[in-house]
Amino acid sequence: MLGTHPHSEVEIGYKLNRMQVLADLVADGLLTREDADDVNVRTGGKRFADKHPLEVIADFNLKNASDPHKTLSLEELTMWLAEKTGFPYERIDPLKIDVASVTSVVSYAYAARFQILPIAVTLKEVVFATSQPYVTEWINELGQILKKDIVRVVANPVDVRRFLVEFFGLSHSVKGATSKSEDAEFLNLNNLEQLVELGKSGKLDANDQHIVHIVDWLLQYAFEQRASDIHLEPRRDMAKVRFRIDGVLHEVYQVPTPVMSAITSRIKSLGRMDVAEKRKPQDGRVKTKTPENKEVEMRLSTMPTAFGEKLVMRIFDPDVLVKNFRELGFSAEDTNHWTDMTSQPNGIILVTGPTGSGKTTTLYSTLKQLAKPEVNVCSVEDPIEMIEPSFNQMQVQPNINLTFASGIRTLMRQDPDIIMIGEIRDLETAEMAIQASLTGHLVLSTLHTNDSASAITRLLDIGVPYYLIQATLLGVVAQRLVRTLCPHCKQPHEVDAHEWKTLVKPWKVGVPPKAAEPVGCLECRNTGYMGRVGVYEILRMSSEIRKNIRPDNDEASIRTQSFKEGTRPLRISGAQKIFSGLTTMEEVLKVAPINHDF
Repeated sequence: MLGTHPHSEVEIGYKLNRMQVLADLVADGLLTREDADDVNVRTGGKRFADKHPLEVIADFNLKNASDPHKTLSLEELTMWLAEKTGFPYERIDPLKIDVASVTSVVSYAYAARFQILPIAVTLKEVVFATSQPYVTEWINELGQILKKDIVRVVANPVDVRRFLVEFFGLSHSVKGATSKSEDAEFLNLNNLEQLVELGKSGKLDANDQHIVHIVDWLLQYAFEQRASDIHLEPRRDMAKVRFRIDGVLHEVYQVPTPVMSAITSRIKSLGRMDVAEKRKPQDGRVKTKTPENKEVEMRLSTMPTAFGEKLVMRIFDPDVLVKNFRELGFSAEDTNHWTDMTSQPNGIILVTGPTGSGKTTTLYSTLKQLAKPEVNVCSVEDPIEMIEPSFNQMQVQPNINLTFASGIRTLMRQDPDIIMIGEIRDLETAEMAIQASLTGHLVLSTLHTNDSASAITRLLDIGVPYYLIQATLLGVVAQRLVRTLCPHCKQPHEVDAHEWKTLVKPWKVGVPPKAAEPVGCLECRNTGYMGRVGVYEILRMSSEIRKNIRPDNDEASIRTQSFKEGTRPLRISGAQKIFSGLTTMEEVLKVAPINHDF
């Protein structure tokens, strides 16, 4: 039997045997005798000899005999093995592992020989993940060499094997690149604090095989972790790599600053940017593929800092363009209002919100649905966020005087039906947008304002006459993104009645009978959240609201009138998401703080 306690004196070193594992699964009631016999018969060939027993069994997708609703997946089998052998179970989360630290305690050859993966190092102990808990001859040997306690946890064999290659491969590339940087001459004039140390660092070739490997790993890793942005941030000695996942930044890795400089150069080269120019900000774009072979667009932006160039890569998920409005977070009523506005033949529709609030996603998803064969959709953007074949996109280029205003002027001669303007930043752009709408075009654009009513104030502030706003504006959508609760671990939660009334006041929205709260599990990295969804405030223009648009604009009166006519503020849209168990009050209050000055 497998069931030997990890600290037992009789423990000996041996690899798990498939037939014995099957017998124990039957004995524990997780597998029927018939299924076990079937697996034995079908896996008797040599091709299964080198495969881990748990992987072999998991490939059959067998039902759990004790719970027919569950399948004996690799993770389920690994948890069973951990419980059977008395070791803690570990789902390896690469974001929480200090790769540089763990790869320094043992060589790759040694770790691969025993299929052990170091995942944590402290002053007193080293934690190793293994899928072979009875292979034990390495324990005393490493304990004596490292002079630390060896702690074992059980992880699934696929993860152990995969991260062994990835972690040690990455570490090898970083070390190789670092050694080259130390041997070469380097004038890093971009780093303000190194001006007195010229010639002491090495210059790395952006096409060096180590740098190529690091960049490839970085991009693939970001796609797997659902990152929306990659931040490459140079520091005095060690540069940082951070991913933004569900709106929150996570530190992923640290590399020496000269290596980061080479990584940045490699990515700039891929984005067809000027690699030699490090003093001025630059923009670029890269198109690549995810591990699932899906094409992904990335927008690149560099910024000179005290320690070198900082690079941010924004990753655009192609799947957002095939999402319908309900999937983006629109309620049924919101969808009807938005569809009604976007089906008008002419006028201006504005989408407002801070950077990173999902404005681009809303516009692109809308244009994708509007871009029918009989409709000519054109856009002028700075920069083009995602390349979409179903409409015609033009990028602003100030260096040749191609501005938003001149771009719109060009589009007007291109027989468009619908025009999308990346952002209305000044009076000239606003005037051209109004001109386009007055000549029979539907215009969609963005502004940076806090809510829908303040968009009107913003237009007046940049100099747009009030009567032109009255004549052309169809509506304004203000939006934010909130994190959604992890569906795997969220649990019912009773909302405090007083807090709820404070949130929704003065709207009379009853206390939700069943809200939910975050718990944290392996699927969501113990954050309790997975993914994000939009909350929206839709202001539709009416005759009464138009009357309130005056030179001495009273924003409060516009807001009050819009609420009378059915506009729900961001807080109430968020409250609906709480009501349906999608998010929490804390998330809503982050993006829509309580303000009852209506």
